[in-house]
Amino acid sequence: MLVLQPGSRFLCPSFPSISLKLPFLNSNPSVFNKNSPWRRLHFVGVKRSDDNIRPQVEVVGSDVESDDEMEDMADFSWKREAREKDYDRDPELAEIIGSSLDDPAKAKSKMEERLRRKRDKILHTKTGSPNPMKVKFNKFGFSNSYIWLEFYNAPMEKDVSMICDTIRAWHIVGRLGGCNAMNMQLSQSPLDKRPSYDAIQGANVTPTTFYNIGDLEIQDNLARIWVDIGTSEPLLLDILINALTQISSDYVGIKQVTFGGAEMENWIEDLKTEDTGYTVHKI
Repeated sequence: MLVLQPGSRFLCPSFPSISLKLPFLNSNPSVFNKNSPWRRLHFVGVKRSDDNIRPQVEVVGSDVESDDEMEDMADFSWKREAREKDYDRDPELAEIIGSSLDDPAKAKSKMEERLRRKRDKILHTKTGSPNPMKVKFNKFGFSNSYIWLEFYNAPMEKDVSMICDTIRAWHIVGRLGGCNAMNMQLSQSPLDKRPSYDAIQGANVTPTTFYNIGDLEIQDNLARIWVDIGTSEPLLLDILINALTQISSDYVGIKQVTFGGAEMENWIEDLKTEDTGYTVHKI
């Protein structure tokens, strides 16, 4: 604890003394090392704003040039103290976080042990299907095709939200060229060697993209989405299949995914109202 005693430099003489707790000193003594700007701070008083008391500081020989930077540094300890109040509710987590700077490897080991002991509270019961999700291709074209999903039961609102988020993320990664099978340097490198990446090679690879995607349409236990991937990139399909497989196993059972085909059994084109079980979800 750092105790500030009264003196002539205090701006508020109505406060005979003030104790300023700086809990981050215990967890990070390097804050006051010789190269730290904190060594060049003088606490010259306190300022009262409503019910909050904040320290006033001046900088001696510091690289800090603006009042805003000084305010940010003064606020650091108060924000840290507010966060550490939450750690008091879990002493074990507080100990792990407190030791992470001094011994990161030990902190990592403790966290892994904590996860093993509390896995039953962290991991939730699966609500998906134990049956493997089937994958079928029906005249699929990368430039203009539907992807069909057949669920075991009509999906709930939370399930639809998860499906939409998954497809949205898939589209964003694809549109940014993240699914380029021509540039997989790390996944194709030997496991027994230190990874390396050739930036020139990565920059000169033919780019891939994901041109366009429609909205997710649902009728009862069927869903479809139109895609225009543009380039023939099977890696994009692998990524989507992997994600849907996990969703089917853990959250909502998906009986089959069909790539391609203009029609699907039990899908009625004329049913376009919510009264008939038809809904559209923005991607």
